[in-house]
Amino acid sequence: MTSEITLFVNPTAGRGRGAHAAQPAASALRDAGFSVRTVLGEDADDALRRAREAVAAGTGALIAVGGDGLMSLALQAVAGTGTPLGVVAVGTGNDFARALGLPIRDPAAAGRLAARALKDGDHREIDLGRVGDRWFGTVLASGFDSRVNDRGNRMRLVGGRFKYDLAILAELAAFKPIPYRIRLDGGEVREIEATLIAVGNGTTYGGGMRICAEAEMDDGLFDVTVVGECTRTELLKVFPKVYKGTHLTHPAVTVHRVSSIELVAAGVTAYADGEPMGSLPLTATCVPGAVRVLMGR
Repeated sequence: MTSEITLFVNPTAGRGRGAHAAQPAASALRDAGFSVRTVLGEDADDALRRAREAVAAGTGALIAVGGDGLMSLALQAVAGTGTPLGVVAVGTGNDFARALGLPIRDPAAAGRLAARALKDGDHREIDLGRVGDRWFGTVLASGFDSRVNDRGNRMRLVGGRFKYDLAILAELAAFKPIPYRIRLDGGEVREIEATLIAVGNGTTYGGGMRICAEAEMDDGLFDVTVVGECTRTELLKVFPKVYKGTHLTHPAVTVHRVSSIELVAAGVTAYADGEPMGSLPLTATCVPGAVRVLMGR
């Protein structure tokens, strides 16, 4: 393993926390004897290009400092390459780190953990979802939740989980069940009316909402949570349970464990890792062991 590693930084993550987090994370890595090169970018495309160049040049690890948006970019750079990924989660949602039990908003601790893992060879091979040539690590959202995500991303004056609570209330006013056609593991097409369909490689989205609460990141399968047709009143009862994962026992909720799913619905945009993936239809596939994440013992 080369002693030179790459710090991949989003300085604007978490309302500026990314810029402040880079220094303690870098210091922890340098104190452990690593040479640290920092990669920024003028925009997302430029940042991803630079990260891919670092991986292609043989960096010992890509350490992502930011929120789930930057983690998503980092996954595009390291998936399938064997280059370890370190996670310094300092964003708003931090669902990727949360699913793995990694430090959140503690860059020094995250940097020390990554350094120890590099020295000791500790990593966890986890699955990733793939849609076309795009990878995702946590949850692909479609339906009511993706519309909430869309609205939440437009909110600039509030942050964290609270903005998603506000977005939920706003979207309820225009809520209608969505006609879907789905195909699980290449089987027969099913036509259903649903509130949302969430495809989970990880457990949470929206800053800790446990929509796919029992998903495992190394079992080679998605947990697909389908919330069936609900009235507004029923949805108001069900949705708060998502924060603890207790919604899975509700009669309107079903969970499927599959390696691939095809989703078709009109007028629905999918989000994965909080980033827009494009309009349905799409097919998501679970790719086992697609990335090595630096983990502590």
